[in-house]
Amino acid sequence: MSEPIVNVEDLCKTFHSHGTDVRAVDGVSFAVDPGETLALVGESGSGKSTTARCMVRLTDPTSGRILFRGQDIAALSRRRLRALRRDIQMVFQDPHASLNPSMTVRQTLREPLNLHGGEGAVTEARLRELMERVHLDPNLLSRRPDQLSGGQKQRVGIARAVATRPAFVVLDEPTSALDMSLRVSLLSLLAELQRELGMAYLFITHDLSTVRQLADRVIVMHRGRVVESGAVDAVLDSPSEAYTKALIASIPVPDPSRRQRPQAATA
Repeated sequence: MSEPIVNVEDLCKTFHSHGTDVRAVDGVSFAVDPGETLALVGESGSGKSTTARCMVRLTDPTSGRILFRGQDIAALSRRRLRALRRDIQMVFQDPHASLNPSMTVRQTLREPLNLHGGEGAVTEARLRELMERVHLDPNLLSRRPDQLSGGQKQRVGIARAVATRPAFVVLDEPTSALDMSLRVSLLSLLAELQRELGMAYLFITHDLSTVRQLADRVIVMHRGRVVESGAVDAVLDSPSEAYTKALIASIPVPDPSRRQRPQAATA
């Protein structure tokens, strides 16, 4: 059995606000295997996005270790961390905010390839192939973000993330800003790219209806802690924790009276 590509060990993140310490992530541990998709789910404020941002060092953890292929990301200098960016990428929740409005799609896709030295020269043919890989018309290369639809912008963000053929990609609620039909097609694209490129995903979401389509395993977070984890079908079909049961019950259904807000489990 292969070693995990990422190990998170006792990760903690504390924020200081108005003289008060807020523990956003509290002793979280898990592993991600090569080529798998691990979903990290929970309500807003559960700590899932803070966990993800710590894993790619957009936020510095307060304590704990984040091992990528045995190397502790949390302990690396900014210079040494930059060398790992080719193998660790992120797709952000808001496709519009994550793209530079003054840059064309061509410039956006050239940037990671120039910075991280992708395989081969950054040719026009390579950029067109990258667009086709995410099912976008290469003629869009000359456009800027305000000339693209929401779905097109998110596909550009995905193309930028996979341009260097990373081993590990964090997907931070990548479909939450899109309507349902676009969500389905985008999840299918992500699954297709994973099969082709062999990447491991950490899939952050509050929408459990999307988890079964993409993920192999799932971790449920509440108030900064892991409350349940396991194979997707096992957790979604037979949850053991009260919070997980309530979270599943809150999945949108045709009859609004059946919806239930998740509540903290009580002892």
